[in-house]
Amino acid sequence: MVGENTNIVSSELVGEVWPAATPAEDPVLYGRAELSPEGAFQVRSYQTFTLKYTAGRFGLDDNGSIRIVFRFFGDWGGLQMDDSAAPNYVTAITSLGTTPSLKFERVGGSRPWMKALTAGISGGYLSEGDTITITFGDTSGGSPGFKMQTFVESGFEFKVLVDACAVLHWVPIVDQPAISIVPGDPVIWKAVISTLRRPGEVFQLGIKAEDDWGNPSDLVDANLRLEASVSVQNLPSTATFSQGQKSLVFEKLSVAEEGELRIKIYDADRDELLCEAGPLIVEDGPYGGYWADLHGQSGESIGITNSREYFDFARDLAFLDAISHQANDFQVNNAFWKYLNELTANYNDNGRFVTFPGYEWSGNTSVGGDRNIYFREEGRQIRRSSHALLPDQSDIHTDANDARELFEALKDEDCLAYAHVGGRYADIKFAHDPKIETAMEIHSAWGTFEWLLTDGFPLGHRSGVVCNSDGHKGRPGASYPGASMFGAYGGLTCFYAEELTRDGIFDCLKKRHHFGTTGNRLHLTVDALFEGGGKLYDLDPNVYDEAHFTEVKQAMMGDIVQTDDKTIILKVAASSSTPIERIEVRNGTEVVQTLRGYSGADLGNRYRVIWSGAEYRGRGRNTRWLGEANFTNTKINRMEKINAWNHEKLLEVEGDKCVRFDAITTGNYGGFDVWLDNSEGAELSVDTNNGTLAAKLPEMDIDDVVLDCGGLERKLRIIRLPEENPHIDLSGDVEIKLTAAGDNPLWVCVTTEDGFQAWSSPIFVFT
Repeated sequence: MVGENTNIVSSELVGEVWPAATPAEDPVLYGRAELSPEGAFQVRSYQTFTLKYTAGRFGLDDNGSIRIVFRFFGDWGGLQMDDSAAPNYVTAITSLGTTPSLKFERVGGSRPWMKALTAGISGGYLSEGDTITITFGDTSGGSPGFKMQTFVESGFEFKVLVDACAVLHWVPIVDQPAISIVPGDPVIWKAVISTLRRPGEVFQLGIKAEDDWGNPSDLVDANLRLEASVSVQNLPSTATFSQGQKSLVFEKLSVAEEGELRIKIYDADRDELLCEAGPLIVEDGPYGGYWADLHGQSGESIGITNSREYFDFARDLAFLDAISHQANDFQVNNAFWKYLNELTANYNDNGRFVTFPGYEWSGNTSVGGDRNIYFREEGRQIRRSSHALLPDQSDIHTDANDARELFEALKDEDCLAYAHVGGRYADIKFAHDPKIETAMEIHSAWGTFEWLLTDGFPLGHRSGVVCNSDGHKGRPGASYPGASMFGAYGGLTCFYAEELTRDGIFDCLKKRHHFGTTGNRLHLTVDALFEGGGKLYDLDPNVYDEAHFTEVKQAMMGDIVQTDDKTIILKVAASSSTPIERIEVRNGTEVVQTLRGYSGADLGNRYRVIWSGAEYRGRGRNTRWLGEANFTNTKINRMEKINAWNHEKLLEVEGDKCVRFDAITTGNYGGFDVWLDNSEGAELSVDTNNGTLAAKLPEMDIDDVVLDCGGLERKLRIIRLPEENPHIDLSGDVEIKLTAAGDNPLWVCVTTEDGFQAWSSPIFVFT
């Protein structure tokens, strides 16, 4: 039976395949299952559940079995039958007193039900009414229980399948057991506003308190005081956050005059600062800045939670301006495609929350790799890469089996596309249509992939930068990786658009007037100044015969400009909620100059150790970093973690001279800062499974000490920093000498001290 608090995904909307042949027409004859206890259980808590399967009319033949399957991206860990004192210990017994065999496989079922526990019967059989009772988290031998996953799910299913006739075909029973997984206690407060609005233009403020794993908590009871740095229309001075709520959202706020807004949130009863929202730059100009996560999926495909909850989270808990749902196409049945189009139409709200109908074209890398497709309007034909998980093949003739076919099929559609890296990566050399594929997704929960953009530079591609979550855990716009496959926090994109509508975002994408981040929200402008002027093209002249130009002295991120100037000035400005560590100014893959708010004279006894990169471009890209950092002739006073998203991974100080770690990267980076009692005579050796890097700390200047560890940009890095860095605003003018051959893709990468990054779309300058 399904617990009354659960909200499981409708099986009619899920692309899933069961055996074509079944023992009987009515699945009720296969038996039933009951789960105890039912109800709601806190993330990462230990629980014990008993699942009792009662055989139906067929019974369960000798060598028959039942199989309990779970969604692949649940991070509750694997079940085990070997150590009765360890977590997730499982036992089983029949009503006849016999002991079924148990086998757990992380990839034992078919997508999306890939985790599978099989309980087999041998040396006998079960008749109708006989039972198998499975205990998940059996504590009788000292096990703490079954460890819940790190993220909230309203309908966590123990999906029961039966092979009643011992033919190795498992079919689902009718009523599936399920529970709810709910947030933990709040540990950190978050307040979110946008980063660019015009005077009088509306925005919203969102406030939430997250638990230790990034879930918005409903176990909050606080009286709040709100203090704004400038006057804000419709912003209250106080608010109450009551238990049962997961957020407060204040709508239709506005600022009348130009300036910078930051809003501090206090616990009014304790006069304690909880968090701060901002900066929001209020500036009279053609554009507002609108934050989006246009790539994620829900439980109707390979993800978690249902699609309605997905849109609700994006709007009400991640406080996004725009969203899309991107299910793997080979799992999108026609019922779900229709339902998804209904959802995007219903949730779309111009000026407040913009939605795009779309899907992920999920071809193998050999035929082009993953692409995200976005339609301006609902009701369009989905062009799938295959029907791999779709028994209804009546529309298989509409498929596009490789990316070239896809772009040909979409050439007359009002749509746009991103290339991205997920389980598969996009091969932009195999196929790329610059009229449709305007952007490269270079960061997601799967990691950081600058190479997806830079691979296109020598090919003449003029693509913008986007970042999204590609989230699978039901938290678009605030996508924490949890404790399993993902190693990065999900990304966001800021669109500089004239209006918050589908037309506004599409126009922005076609002009590449946007930048991406690894999940933080900062304000970033990048402008090229042309002393002798330049020709700014409205369309890419390499692609469109009808491209027109205007004479300009200045261009913004994403623009395409021809100039006769030999050098240009790149004007960069960033405003952040946290200190900015550096801004790299780049021409293509070359770092032309690094901007910092401090100089070598400001450096102190703080040192940063960073590990980064990946194994290669494919699915097995995760790099493990196992090792320790040993300091001599000094002591560690304090250590702070950087991008250590999995709290159960080792990263800790041992004694006062050593930091031990066991981490993963997937193109992104992680590490730690240490504050030492002194640097005089101090040395550091970072010893890892991928290499060793050593440095004499007092000799370090502002430049990094770097070790290339092979693989795909795998590196160890030691950085010396000021004791405190107050620079939350950083700007600079950089003179760049232009190359005569081909494009000069001028772009920046901003790195903040708390581990986030942002990349501007390049300005493509040619002479």
